[in-house]
Amino acid sequence: MYNRYNDGWIEVIAGCMFAGKTEEFIRRIIRLQYANRKVLVFKPTIDVRYATTKVVTHKGVSIQAIMIDRNQPEEILKILAKKENKNVNAIAVDEVQFFHKNIVEILDQLANNNKQVIVAGLDQDFRAEPFEVMSAILPRAEFVTKLDAICVVCGAAATRTQRIINGKEASYNDPIIEIGAQEKYEARCRKDHKVLK
Repeated sequence: MYNRYNDGWIEVIAGCMFAGKTEEFIRRIIRLQYANRKVLVFKPTIDVRYATTKVVTHKGVSIQAIMIDRNQPEEILKILAKKENKNVNAIAVDEVQFFHKNIVEILDQLANNNKQVIVAGLDQDFRAEPFEVMSAILPRAEFVTKLDAICVVCGAAATRTQRIINGKEASYNDPIIEIGAQEKYEARCRKDHKVLK
């Protein structure tokens, strides 16, 4: 008989910025803790918007996390191999899109070893093009939730992340990764999302 809490799986929470991904991520971690699961939470060192050792929502809700160099996701396996972590049942990774692509194989390996894996992240960059890591994780996941936000221009469902530079929409050639929050990004619908050529 299938028991969700005894089998390994990958669960993805995706969407644009300001869609509530981190709120949902934390809610699911707490749910696992209520089910008496030991959970380790990881985040990339590049994400220092609100705190260095916590995953924090835009509203200030937080949960403790271990920072990992985004180019060395294998550190997750080294941390899990430590004696004090032998009873870890679940692994949660926030901002997964920022990690090196080999995180996909690591997460797959963990799920194959009966670990529950929850990841959250942007499915598209500011150009509305897929993040490579998310594109590889999504088809491997058992459970996928795509959240939307509210378009700041028209109030419709927003599925795109609009980057703003000096009060204007970013151009296509701007760097893909630029850490920020409300000061650099907006949620927009397909119609109101713009990328300058």
